[in-house]
Amino acid sequence: MQKLSLLFTKDGLQWTIGKGSSYAERAFFKDEETPEGYISDKLTEVLKQGNLKKIEVVSALNHFSMLPFGFDQHQLGYQLISYNAPVEEANEELMLAINKKFHVQFYYTMPKEFYQKIKSSNIPAVFNFSGEKFLSQTLTKTSGEQIHINLYHNQAEFFAMKDGKILLYNNLDANSEVDFLYFIMFAVSKLNFDLKNLQFLVYGEIDENETFLSELQKFAHQVKIVEKSIKNKHNFILQ
Repeated sequence: MQKLSLLFTKDGLQWTIGKGSSYAERAFFKDEETPEGYISDKLTEVLKQGNLKKIEVVSALNHFSMLPFGFDQHQLGYQLISYNAPVEEANEELMLAINKKFHVQFYYTMPKEFYQKIKSSNIPAVFNFSGEKFLSQTLTKTSGEQIHINLYHNQAEFFAMKDGKILLYNNLDANSEVDFLYFIMFAVSKLNFDLKNLQFLVYGEIDENETFLSELQKFAHQVKIVEKSIKNKHNFILQ
C-alpha cells in the first residue's frame, strides 16, 4: 500500500507515489493545445491506480487569505479570499490550514470538481495549502531578515520574515521569471529590508527558473539554494 501525493498549481497537476526504487513522479500542465478538462482527466487517471492507502493533497492555487491563528469567523472565508482573487463560491471548496508554530492560518479554495473527485475515491485524504506546508516543512524561527522563496512551474510563493515573525506571504502566477523578481523586490522595498544583510533562501523548481535565480543574484548579496526539486527523483513540496 502506497501514499499518493498531489500538487495542484496554476494550470497544473503534479503527483508522486512510492519511495526508493518504487518512486514515480509525473507532471501535467494545461496549455493552448491541451483539451478541455485535461487536468481533471489526469486526476481521474492517477486516482485509478491500485494499492493506494492514503492521499495527500497540496493546493498551491493562489486563491487564499492569510490571517492570525484563532480567527474564527469562517463564514467570511470566501469574502477574505476575494480580496486577493475572484471567487466562484459555487465552484470552489473552502478550506482551512493552520500553522500554530508561526501563529497563522490560511483560508484557501480548490475547484470543487477536483475536491469531490478525490473524496469520491473513498481513499483517506488530507488536504493542505502550499503556504502552510512550506512553513511546517522547512521554515524555522531565526533572527534577521529573510525572504523564503518556493519556485514552481510558472509560479512562485514567498514569505518575508524578520526575527522569526512573518511579515508577508504571497503566491504569484506569472509566465515571466522577471515578474517574480519584480514582485519580490517590490515587497523588499515596501518592508524597508536592508538588501545588504537580507537573506534570500530558495527552494523548489530551481532548474526551471534559472533566469529568476541569476537575476536575483545581481541584486542580492546573500542567495542560498536550500532544497531543490529533482525531476522524477525528489519533489520538494511533496515530501
